[in-house]
Amino acid sequence: MSQETVPINTRELRDAFGAFMTGVTIVTTATDDGKPRGFTANSFSSVSLDPALLLVSIAKTSSNYKAFSSTGHFAINILAEGQKDLSNTFARPSDDRFANVHWQMSANGNPLLGGVSAWFDCTTHHIVDAGDHAVIIGKVEAFRSAGYAGLGYYRGGYFTPAKVSAEVIAGPSVIVSAIIARDDKVLLVKRPNDTWGLPSREMGKEGADKTLAALFREYQPEASASFIYSVYNNTETRHQYITFLCSAPDDSAASGKFVDLDDIGTLTLQDSALANMLERYRKESQLGNYGLYLGDHSSGTVRPLHP
Repeated sequence: MSQETVPINTRELRDAFGAFMTGVTIVTTATDDGKPRGFTANSFSSVSLDPALLLVSIAKTSSNYKAFSSTGHFAINILAEGQKDLSNTFARPSDDRFANVHWQMSANGNPLLGGVSAWFDCTTHHIVDAGDHAVIIGKVEAFRSAGYAGLGYYRGGYFTPAKVSAEVIAGPSVIVSAIIARDDKVLLVKRPNDTWGLPSREMGKEGADKTLAALFREYQPEASASFIYSVYNNTETRHQYITFLCSAPDDSAASGKFVDLDDIGTLTLQDSALANMLERYRKESQLGNYGLYLGDHSSGTVRPLHP
């Protein structure tokens, strides 16, 4: 007996696909006459490290389909959390999406956008027919990661990890601190009592988001927050401590200094809670798998995160 196939409701299918949180990219190329082309896409994924491959899909009905399926090269620009307007520009019809955008041409003839979290300059490795879309697989010829937190997309709307995290913070007296990391280094600040700590300040009525921005201005203006790394209450001081994991595009500092993770054990840290946190971060950064600590200053639990 044959089983009757139930028709798929494409609107409901689109909503179901939208339950998967993604980053936001702008895919770019240039035609033979040098005209830049680009569109916003969240259908991007890494494929392989050796060889270095990635993919993006494009609708066959797109006005950009012919260009991207024939030029033989393209770039992926991963947007930073403050680039929602740029995403909208490349998602809407326009005679010249590049008119008011800072960009430069890559060695492979692809526009690379300014201020993005990362970019990948690619040659086309293979194009796979996939129903009403085509999957374009690219070979990464060059890339750069600036370290900025990325722009997210979920169920038809934008979100940023730092701002979503900031909304859940609550406490009578909150101390906000930042693990500002670059490669295998963390920015530390020397205290008046000759101990070392993280950049931190008490949160006022302005909220965690602006408190973080003030920390960045003081210590590393180009840093950006990714997600909350630790939340704990100190039962002795009655403060709530919120630590954000942050990244920086380089290891320069306006104040404080970047310390190699392997050298932190030689320093006198401000308290055991910080020592435990940084040791956890050292181990997790080696694995590339992070967790969120919840508890008090002496004990708690770590919940896995998938940034």
